[in-house]
Amino acid sequence: MQQFIEKYADQTLGVLNGFDRLVFRGSLRRLNIGYWDAKRRVQVARGMEEYLWQNKILFKDYARHVKRVSERLKETSLQTFRQQGLPVIFLRSTATDKDALAREIAAERNIRQGLVCAISSLEPSPTFEHCGINIIRRERPCHVLYHYQIHPQVGWCYARVQTWFPFNIQIGINGREWLARQMDQAGLAYRQQGNCFVWVEDYAQAQQLLDAQLKTNWAELLESFGQRLHPIREQVFEHYPASYYWTTFQSEWATDITFRKGEDLKRLMSLLVPHATLSYASADVLRFFGQRVNQSGAIPARFNREVKTDLREYREGERVKYTLGGNTAKFYDKAYSEWGQVLRVAETTINNVAGLREYRAAEGGPAEDLQWRPLRKGVAGLYRRAEISQHTNERLADALASVDDSRTVEELTAAIQAATRWNGRRVRGLRPWGEDQELLAAINRGEFLITGLRNRDLQKLLYSTEASSPAERRRRSAAVSRKLRMLRAHGLIQKVPRTHRYQVQTSARAILVAVLTTARTSVHQLNQLGKAA
Repeated sequence: MQQFIEKYADQTLGVLNGFDRLVFRGSLRRLNIGYWDAKRRVQVARGMEEYLWQNKILFKDYARHVKRVSERLKETSLQTFRQQGLPVIFLRSTATDKDALAREIAAERNIRQGLVCAISSLEPSPTFEHCGINIIRRERPCHVLYHYQIHPQVGWCYARVQTWFPFNIQIGINGREWLARQMDQAGLAYRQQGNCFVWVEDYAQAQQLLDAQLKTNWAELLESFGQRLHPIREQVFEHYPASYYWTTFQSEWATDITFRKGEDLKRLMSLLVPHATLSYASADVLRFFGQRVNQSGAIPARFNREVKTDLREYREGERVKYTLGGNTAKFYDKAYSEWGQVLRVAETTINNVAGLREYRAAEGGPAEDLQWRPLRKGVAGLYRRAEISQHTNERLADALASVDDSRTVEELTAAIQAATRWNGRRVRGLRPWGEDQELLAAINRGEFLITGLRNRDLQKLLYSTEASSPAERRRRSAAVSRKLRMLRAHGLIQKVPRTHRYQVQTSARAILVAVLTTARTSVHQLNQLGKAA
């Protein structure tokens, strides 16, 4: 990330890292307890059965009881909207954009804070029904209520409750909308376009406000929404207490860089898009997400998830998205205005926590037993989600920083192809598209980005078989040492003091990317770029 920021520092105003869209879900875990009946091929809802037993309700009267509770819930949940004379709208079509409709109502009524409107509709939802001697789980259309409001803390948001058992809740907020409320309260001037900021008076202070969001008591905040959505919960569950367990269904973490001039951002995007679509293979996408690849650079044989790169044009410009196992990382030009231009240089969306880990104690276990365990969906893991997303953003931005926006490939590689002198000895020029291409590809590998590379690491990559004797090992070590000396002479790598490791020079990244990208690019692809230009 720092490489990208430093490279374009003279063209930019500031950087913001933080949450964008956040979607939370609340479920009554006790009510959802059940087991699979293999003989009847149904999921028996043991939790719902226990609720009915505790309330002395016969299974055959389940539907009548649910309807009665549902009507009470709708009446109490909408009471405040009706008292304030706010619209309560029933939508027959699921194709209607609820958020756009609610924002239109807020604009018409000039609502700046508080409740905006309630929208209800029928949506497929998990629920229960009486079947034989059991209550079983079923999915069926259920009546749901949406509360739209401008919250005093988080700004524009919505909260949805399923009005039938098990009363699932979904809450959607936006970190950028939240930041706008924070800056209003702090007296910090800004210009907002959509859900991004094209200008901020003090980017460092705004970043501090974004960082403060991570310290939120999420359960307490979400419970406040739940109380308004489901005011009669304590009455309904008086004899069978059940509380909501809050999970993060989806999280987006975005890095926005504001450029001074629109022409600078458009020129940069014309370079970033073809570079990002042509230069990065599936193994590179895995590295963006912090996944391991084989020493050879190939994807591990046990890996069985989909890796995809997608390019799409939209109103503002173009967007490149990388997908891995349901999670995405993308970049696009977000906004253009007279105040500033926003490049969302990286945006990581986590929908699936499988394969992600956090350092924590086991649920219900001793607090001192801290280990790396699977990342939970619960809101307790939200801070770790932010860390993982920020690391992904940094890796993607650093990869994009290797794009050079002025020099040609010929200009970049001219110096390394010429002979030079090092420590008083002549060193031959590199042959980047010839015998030295494999060497350049090896030192550019992602696993060497942080820890650096050693002689033995290059031997594993440059020789396909193990050395057959000690003499052969010495011969290979000497050969690789000569190659390392040649790379140092041409300024491509530098030795890490007091170690046997070497790091690729920051200035050499653009050279390596230029060489390797042109080597992988076909004539057809070059022709297509020419037509696009």
